[in-house]
Amino acid sequence: MKIQFLNKMTVFFGLGLAALLGIIVSSIIMTSQNGMNQRLQGWVNLLWLPLPVLIIIIDRICTRKFGAKQTNKIQLYILGALVLLFAINLLRLQMQI
Repeated sequence: MKIQFLNKMTVFFGLGLAALLGIIVSSIIMTSQNGMNQRLQGWVNLLWLPLPVLIIIIDRICTRKFGAKQTNKIQLYILGALVLLFAINLLRLQMQI
């Protein structure tokens, strides 16, 4: 069972689960604070929940349709493009005066 689950693991599925866990944990911590600003921010954080859920759903659909290997390949290209854009933007910001 465990080997079969690891064969269907993809990059965006792992990132989506990590984001989901982070949003839920940070919202629980913030809503249990005494200050009103922290409580409000904890509730506002919950508004980000549909985004990782949507990413996970789309990832599972693509994994079922195309297989984990093909899906991972395309997701790594997307992730590489995003990292490249981030690096180019960082370089652009460093060159500005």
